[in-house]
Amino acid sequence: MLPFNIDYYKPKSIEEAVELFALLKRDHKRALYYSGGTEILTLGRLNLLHFDAVIDIKSVKECLVFDFYQNRLVSGAALPLTLIEEKNLFPLLSAVAKGVADHTARNKITLGGNICGQIFYREAILPFLLCDSDVVIAGENGIEKLPIHSIFNGALQLAEGQFVIQLLTEQAYISMPFVSLKKRQQWETGYPLLTVSSIKVENRLRFAFSGVCPYPFRSKEMEDALNQTNMSLENRIQQALESLPDHVLDDIEGSREYRLFVLKNTLEDIILELEGKK
Repeated sequence: MLPFNIDYYKPKSIEEAVELFALLKRDHKRALYYSGGTEILTLGRLNLLHFDAVIDIKSVKECLVFDFYQNRLVSGAALPLTLIEEKNLFPLLSAVAKGVADHTARNKITLGGNICGQIFYREAILPFLLCDSDVVIAGENGIEKLPIHSIFNGALQLAEGQFVIQLLTEQAYISMPFVSLKKRQQWETGYPLLTVSSIKVENRLRFAFSGVCPYPFRSKEMEDALNQTNMSLENRIQQALESLPDHVLDDIEGSREYRLFVLKNTLEDIILELEGKK
């Protein structure tokens, strides 16, 4: 139970959801779009998040699509992570999703909920960063399709009243070689220490990271260093670590030094596997 009262709405269409948000705003009520709700409810119970209403988008049909259309995989924001695993239309996304919480929690956690959450891991964004996906969003200005790199900077930069409808990924990326490794210091379903995902595109490796810095990211500078095949693997990794975009996390899951140690080993394992040397 939440320690405060809220209004609950479950629109049937994108237009209805956007109109509800605008109406609530005019009534000076803070509304949140709601797809999975696990994080919203948890933070609300802890009095770390305050709101007057939730707009549940799980009945908006466009948010539930998971299929190929015109050579693109359409992934709806309201898809539970377990459904993504079971259908396995995007193996890299399935591999990443399997590492989020436990199976029971993944029945409730949705793709959009994970990507737009406040907890800094947000691992589900990694495959879409690697595949240069597009994000379809709705708001008062209508529906827009934007390249993920144009609106993702540590988190999706959504304007007030906007929500994610779908993510679009070119089908060609789906079958590319990939590795995704999640490392934990403690138990199998606790919070991760870090996650590193990588795909091989035209003989070049791409990397995306979660749990290393205070937000998930993909770094061109790090990729450039890690793809310097004329250098030793140790030097490639060391040069990449010197290009990290922010400070390395130091928390209860692991110290900065331990994270860097695990990250070095993880990068080595991924590179050796994708370059065929393992």
